[in-house]
Amino acid sequence: MSDIIHLLPDSVANQIAAGEVIQRPASVIKELVENAVDAGAKTINVIVVDAGRTSIQVIDDGCGMSSTDARLAFERHATSKIKQADDLFALHTMGFRGEALASIAAVAQVELQTRMATDEIGTQLTIAGSKMIDQQPVACPVGCNFRVENLFYNVPARRKFLKSNATELNNILTAYERIALVYPDIHFTFHHNGAELMNLKPSSLRQRITDVFGKQYGQDLLPVEADTVMCRVTGFVSKPEAARKKGGNDYFFVNGRYMKHPYFHKAVMTAYERLVPEGMQPPYFLYFDIKPSDIDVNIHPTKTEIKFENEQAIWQLLVAVVRDAIGKFCEIPSIDFDTVGKPEIPVFDPSRDNVQAPKVTYNPAYNPFDHPSSSSHRAPSSWETLYEGLTPAAPDAIETSFLSSDLPSDRSPVHYQYKGQYIMTAVKSGLMVIDQHRADIRILFERYASAGSAEGGAASQRLLFPETMQLSPSDSVTMEQILPELSSLGFDLSPLGGGTFAVNGIPAGLEGVESIALIQQILVDVAEHDAMTGSASQAIDLTVSQSLHLSLARAAAIPYGQVLSNEEMENIVNSLFSCSNVNYTPDGKPILVILPQTDIDGLFDAKR
Repeated sequence: MSDIIHLLPDSVANQIAAGEVIQRPASVIKELVENAVDAGAKTINVIVVDAGRTSIQVIDDGCGMSSTDARLAFERHATSKIKQADDLFALHTMGFRGEALASIAAVAQVELQTRMATDEIGTQLTIAGSKMIDQQPVACPVGCNFRVENLFYNVPARRKFLKSNATELNNILTAYERIALVYPDIHFTFHHNGAELMNLKPSSLRQRITDVFGKQYGQDLLPVEADTVMCRVTGFVSKPEAARKKGGNDYFFVNGRYMKHPYFHKAVMTAYERLVPEGMQPPYFLYFDIKPSDIDVNIHPTKTEIKFENEQAIWQLLVAVVRDAIGKFCEIPSIDFDTVGKPEIPVFDPSRDNVQAPKVTYNPAYNPFDHPSSSSHRAPSSWETLYEGLTPAAPDAIETSFLSSDLPSDRSPVHYQYKGQYIMTAVKSGLMVIDQHRADIRILFERYASAGSAEGGAASQRLLFPETMQLSPSDSVTMEQILPELSSLGFDLSPLGGGTFAVNGIPAGLEGVESIALIQQILVDVAEHDAMTGSASQAIDLTVSQSLHLSLARAAAIPYGQVLSNEEMENIVNSLFSCSNVNYTPDGKPILVILPQTDIDGLFDAKR
């Protein structure tokens, strides 16, 4: 029998590695920008065309590479970051695996121009599908200029499963922001299809967070700082009132590297216990400086998972420092310095102002019984004439009128409300219990869906004073994507430039809802929808329009605890049964259950 085991060619091995390292255009930008940071760049420019499908260009002014290093950098496991295994426990760079450039070159067409400061002329490389096409000298500035075109051109299955341009662009901006938040001393710019989406100049960390996420974030940040033998924790957490329902910006950075850590996230949420409502999440930006020997970053090719040697001790430290930051904020009362247009209240000066206290005078000899009243309270002698023409009422009229609202009638069945949450009504098969909040979500969802598809769209309620909201670059991309749909639903939004939008009107019927919070929640829902589309774990696959309708329905639906009259409950029941699906909400939650009459009878029979 002949041997069947053989070594894979380098091109095939690189494509296999690219499946883990390069998952989408955002992965390319992450790897190239991290290399630019390791090269000591002070300015990093990213230029993207068609959300990375057509072209990705990363330009930096770092140290650059020699012609030999530029050629060797695209080989698998070629790196300048480490030399031996022990270096994995003393990492001070973003990259170290030596797989990024080889993986990118395996699934795209790459052109590199690079020059070192000591060289008079640079080098240009052209690689496609791991094959070296050309190498020649070129005049170029110091640093590196990577151009990656036609990503996944030789892997059509991977290119086919890329999401929409808006979704991929959001992922790119998210990866870019995670790096920009770590290095506020670096100038970052980002252009997409010729438009500038981000221009972050060197600044302090607090200003960098404000530049990325808006002025409101800068106003709600509380500083955090703790220096211990284990590690040093710095950064910012938000005030409790800045918490959002979901999709809050929660960031952990370890030695300049972004990481996901559910255990530490739980520690932060524990510090906010009883300060924010259940289901709300405050934003935070926490930075760990820890000995490289106490962590292990070589767990996953994306390097977003990190193992700590003292996880439990750091958990307790996190809870303590976050509580300390919140406690300092709560101890300082808020002072309103906005006195524009308010009346001036003079300060009382007893030495200057001649003011006397009012005096009360009375007659101590006054006796009301010594002066009889002139008016008489006795009934008039002809009182019978006041009731002439009135017929006596039936004996049980008063009792019948008092109980008429509690008794069922033939025209309108009586419904009962339980604990302000459920509507109970009798049906032929038993007892039907309806969740009032979910029922109203289904009703409003279908109402918004029909209004959005109708010609002219839904009615809009103009705001007396328009409000402005500033969005992050990723949220701005999402807003541009859903702006036509929002307009058809009754929102009147005007872009003011720089990620700022003016809210001029909201859909009719939402007058009591905070418009800014509602729009921010819609953006979170749409971003979450894009992230979950195609996921096997998603039970209900909603379109972007349906996700918008669902967000509006949740905001306007009857809340739990609201007491309803019989007419209101009757209206909910009738409207629910006119919907296309009476059993489930659009996101798959049950609306009603029916307790069969036989089961109810069985409960009593068992106790006889």
